[in-house]
Amino acid sequence: MLVLLPPSETKRDSPLQAVLGSDDSALDLSALGFPGLASPRRTALAALRKLGGNRATMAAALRLGPSQQFEIDRNRAVRTSATMPALERYTGVLYDALEVQSLDAAARAFADDHLVIQSALFGLLRGSDPVPAYRLSHDSKLPELSLKKLWRDRVSAALGDHDGLVLDLRSEAYVELGPAPEGSLFLRVVAEGADGRRRALNHFNKKGKGEFARALVQAGIEHPDAESLLVWAAGAGIRLSRGAPGELELVVPEVVASRRSA
Repeated sequence: MLVLLPPSETKRDSPLQAVLGSDDSALDLSALGFPGLASPRRTALAALRKLGGNRATMAAALRLGPSQQFEIDRNRAVRTSATMPALERYTGVLYDALEVQSLDAAARAFADDHLVIQSALFGLLRGSDPVPAYRLSHDSKLPELSLKKLWRDRVSAALGDHDGLVLDLRSEAYVELGPAPEGSLFLRVVAEGADGRRRALNHFNKKGKGEFARALVQAGIEHPDAESLLVWAAGAGIRLSRGAPGELELVVPEVVASRRSA
């Protein structure tokens, strides 16, 4: 089973000693999972380096404000700065809810093996893949390079090589960078009101996905299909149900969503 996660625009800084440390901590493409993506990774890194030749151009391409200029320096040093495991590098609502640092050893090993992050710069990343801090989004404009054209077919092919279940927790924007193969399941987070009606959630779906991913890795079950997931969720008190064809719905009470948005 693979569980696909979206990335986060925000990244955790490396420890100071690693930033100032040896070349051993720098990016090594051969150390990343999905080795078939090495060539497009080099293409994306080269385009990012080219973009970094002009600070104003990079700021405009990445839509960076005055308080985000440090992101330019991160991108300029992406090949030489210190790395850390991908699941520890990304921050934000989903990753705060996942809280990998507090997982026990068994759950963390399961997370490293089964959680896969979609990255605009690296394509697919295993949870333990060592990556630097960087700033690049699905819709960033790189010189003479379309990220969608670069990644779409290659990521889809890499996912298609996986024999087991693929559970897709990515945002629809990142799905466009590499649709999951036929037979995959897309997780949609919805709120349910007192009248039983369900509505899609936007920002707060990230917290729901992070909590769901954490529950999955703590359980440590290799789910082969939707039925297995549904049975497990029911036993765990998680409101998971079938949605549209190829989709599962994770139900959050509307009152909870309303409190979070207050």
